[in-house]
Amino acid sequence: MLKTPQETASILQSLNLSLFVREYQSLAEKGESAGWSHIQYLHELATLEQEYRQQRRVDRLLQMAKLPHDKHLKDFDVNRIPNLSFSLLERLRAGHFIDQCQNIIAFGNPGTGKTHLSIALAREWCLMGRKILYQTTATLVQDLLIAKRDLKLKDMIKKLDKYEVLIIDDLSYIPFDRSETDVLFTLLSERYERRSLMVTSNLPFSGWQQIFKDEMTTAAAIDRLVHHSVILELNAPSFRVEQASHQKKSAESNVVPKEKAA
Repeated sequence: MLKTPQETASILQSLNLSLFVREYQSLAEKGESAGWSHIQYLHELATLEQEYRQQRRVDRLLQMAKLPHDKHLKDFDVNRIPNLSFSLLERLRAGHFIDQCQNIIAFGNPGTGKTHLSIALAREWCLMGRKILYQTTATLVQDLLIAKRDLKLKDMIKKLDKYEVLIIDDLSYIPFDRSETDVLFTLLSERYERRSLMVTSNLPFSGWQQIFKDEMTTAAAIDRLVHHSVILELNAPSFRVEQASHQKKSAESNVVPKEKAA
């Protein structure tokens, strides 16, 4: 019995083949004109469905990552940073370190591109199908404290475990008291050798006692992060300061001097 387009669409919809529903008729017309076989037609339709699903997955991963800005790796000026190479960034972009549960730690003065780099890399990893979460240290610590207060800290850490890379941006944030230090240290310990972290900080390791308060906790935190890690030192002048300086010079050069009074 000949099926109506509505019946066919209903069957495809029930199988969750949403792109099939949208494209099967127009692609059939194209296939007839091109002389496709039934197998070639099915292959073309299945390929479209696969690409559509992959794009939807990437869109969901990007949304899940909570990236605050749309930063791209191609816009990161590697040449500004001594000892940072395109080959190293490409290796990090490929994401092999994620499968080895390694970490990335990026140091540098404010304005050197640490946040840009972390967001751009996160975007690349999402495009590859990786589950990533971006958090500022301040937001993450407050969420951990709330979970601890509600006796759900273990549940929250388990929830964070589904992310292959957790980005903790701006670890130079100084906790107000020991309770904040404790929850942050607990998270670092739980992810050790199990999941990857990317941490950015304005403070070198020598200044981390300001964060973790005592030498023993500081040493333990650094040990867990550094044991399996890639350390990036973004030692360069502030990009924002340089940009502001260039804009000022450009504006001054465009000023037309007033004519002297006769």
